[in-house]
Amino acid sequence: MTSATVGSSQRQHDQIFFVSAAVVILATVFVGFSRTYYMAGVLAAPLPNVLVHIHGAVFSLWILLFITQVLLISNRRVQLHRRLGLIGFGVACLMFLLGLLAATDSLARHAAPGDLGIQVRAFYAVPVVDMLIFATLIYFGFRERVHPAAHKRFMLIATIALLDAAFVRWPVRAPWWDLRTAQYCCYALLLCLAAYDLWSTGKIHRATAWGSGFLIVLEQIRVPLGRTAIWQDFALWMQNVTGSSIKLH
Repeated sequence: MTSATVGSSQRQHDQIFFVSAAVVILATVFVGFSRTYYMAGVLAAPLPNVLVHIHGAVFSLWILLFITQVLLISNRRVQLHRRLGLIGFGVACLMFLLGLLAATDSLARHAAPGDLGIQVRAFYAVPVVDMLIFATLIYFGFRERVHPAAHKRFMLIATIALLDAAFVRWPVRAPWWDLRTAQYCCYALLLCLAAYDLWSTGKIHRATAWGSGFLIVLEQIRVPLGRTAIWQDFALWMQNVTGSSIKLH
């Protein structure tokens, strides 16, 4: 088999895998947010405030943009993909900012005394760390845009990093369906990527290994981090800065 034939076969395999991954991501997000957002009327959905509406709209835009980019590459529209990629980078930066603002807004709105307040402040670490993961992977994805294999893996893993928020909202009525389960669902997607690498190239791509490892390590430390005294003090300070904290008695 010639190198040209091998390259063509690899491109076909990549097209099938990454398009399939995009479809899975779209389905995951729709199922997770359909009841509270998409099927609730999007702009008419009963969300807490305008900031959360904007956050939901930009998050949805990112998912649609990710799918569009995958389809453009699948159809060999490389130049349009690159031009749209500059817009995508701007959307990603906006997502990072809105993610932090929405997380802080939720922290302020759910301020409470006692153990409940501790839990709320601890959970604040989850979206903050998620935004750190997303932003870091997007940076490396953008930096590696001249290396397509690494670029598309970083962008895929960055998007997977957002999916625990969707998985945890799936309509599964079971006590074990929680944030930890949602994490494992994301890890299953990472495992699929690693398995695809092994099947298609005989080794796990460095971007897959580095990006997946980075995501897993930071997700594993975010909950313990949220329980530390330093984080609790920081989160309480953030509540006070927003002017929405309540006095603890």
